[in-house]
Amino acid sequence: MSHPSYSYRLFARSDYSAFWALFTDNLVNLMVLSAVCQFVFQMPAEIVYGRIVPGAAIAILAGVAVYTLMAKWTANRTGQHVTALPYGISTPVMFVYLFGVIGPIYWMTQDAVLAWQVGIGAGFMGGIVAAFGAVIGPFLKRVTPRAGMLGTLCGIALVFIGSVPLAQIFENPVIGFASLAIILWGLIGRFRLPFNIPAGLLAIGLGTVAAIILGQSSFQVDGIGFYPPLPYIGDMIAGIQYLFANPELFLVLVPVQIYNFIETMNNVESAEAAGDSYPVGFCQVTDGVGTMIGAVFGSPFPTTVYIGHPAYKQMNAHAGYIIGVGVVIAAAAFFGLLAFINGVIPIAAAAPVLVFVSVSLITNTAYSVKPAHMGAVAIAIMPHVSNFLVTKWGSLSNALRNSGVEGLPQLGDPALTAALLQEGAHYDGHLALAQGAIITGLVWGAVFAGVIDGKFRNAGCFALAAAVMSSVGIIHAPALQWPELDSITIGYLITGLFLLIYPLLAPKEDLQSRVIVPDEPDLLDTSMPAQ
Repeated sequence: MSHPSYSYRLFARSDYSAFWALFTDNLVNLMVLSAVCQFVFQMPAEIVYGRIVPGAAIAILAGVAVYTLMAKWTANRTGQHVTALPYGISTPVMFVYLFGVIGPIYWMTQDAVLAWQVGIGAGFMGGIVAAFGAVIGPFLKRVTPRAGMLGTLCGIALVFIGSVPLAQIFENPVIGFASLAIILWGLIGRFRLPFNIPAGLLAIGLGTVAAIILGQSSFQVDGIGFYPPLPYIGDMIAGIQYLFANPELFLVLVPVQIYNFIETMNNVESAEAAGDSYPVGFCQVTDGVGTMIGAVFGSPFPTTVYIGHPAYKQMNAHAGYIIGVGVVIAAAAFFGLLAFINGVIPIAAAAPVLVFVSVSLITNTAYSVKPAHMGAVAIAIMPHVSNFLVTKWGSLSNALRNSGVEGLPQLGDPALTAALLQEGAHYDGHLALAQGAIITGLVWGAVFAGVIDGKFRNAGCFALAAAVMSSVGIIHAPALQWPELDSITIGYLITGLFLLIYPLLAPKEDLQSRVIVPDEPDLLDTSMPAQ
């Protein structure tokens, strides 16, 4: 039912702080992908700044337009204030496309242009897979406990959105702490700042001023020019043809896009937990189509609903913050301002805003799931810790190799794995958890929540679904494979069958009474019947 007396305002003063948080996230992604493409894959600046970056901006603008209209429609329909969904390039999927699709083509052929063509071909095909998530997304949302969906997002927030920026603050504490103090006061404590200045704007501004005074900011005008977005359909078709000629690349492409549409689903659930309800299927189609539009205009990188909506909701943002991000990112992309902005604003000045987004999402999860489900949230976080460890071990190995150390074994070498195990570093186990971490976290969060609620059929079905995904390599494997009955798959089968069969055989009183654990609060809802 619409509320004709209610008129949603797209812009509000509170959008300023939210703008800086989302802008920082998108800007960092664009800077990273530009640097990797130009300096690692040796792509010419014409492709990086003339095609990839403008194409990414077009994809972001397309999604921003849809999510702005969606927020306005939702607000006018419900007669309540809503915060538009944040949107941008998916950070985890971006790295998979860089080093799982583009990188292997470049290293195999030493042809940077071909690597870009395959990248945009993969982006277009991946967008189709992501949009397909709309078919099963609403069903997954209906059967998946909130603790599983939000718990796996908390894992990403904790290790990648929170811990990494916090480390960057401590690497440059004078600048970082100057900005962090403002975030602590204005966004964590929610105290008013002089002249009602938005905390995010003041934090980044103060950190930038400190960087200028300390001589840590630079004003680079190289690369400034006009780079209009143009369609590259011929190049994209060439990339798609290469993909079908080398179908093994789909073994990387399909699982990561499944990851992407599940990430969208989880982030929409996060928004609903914060009070804003959006149609998950439509959001998944939007993300898929946005990715396809970006590919047509030269960007290989998938777009998605971003993590962090509860933080922007807490800031009382409307839709103006995503409109501002879309316009500024587009201007920076079309006029070559990316390097200039990167030089002026140091990472340490912007990092505290991302720390706040991480803290806010985790805190909001604690409020939006029932207390008994916090155990499910905790288990859903853990695979992301493994993902973080494996990522950083890889970074350490590459750093040692790049610094001139010779004869280093590759990660996964049996002798190195055995040596790591002797030191208490369980590489094989962490690697298995890291592969498909967002899905693994969701599954285990759902299994735990199901058992806590006595919904054994639901929990068992999630475990059996994980067995199927594990057998074909969607989780716990580097790529898709023919069904394989490995030890992890067997473990899931044992768990799933136990949860489905044992409740049918167990004495009724064992299912109705719960064991009290000493020194722990009894948070279980014992009135809920087992199923």
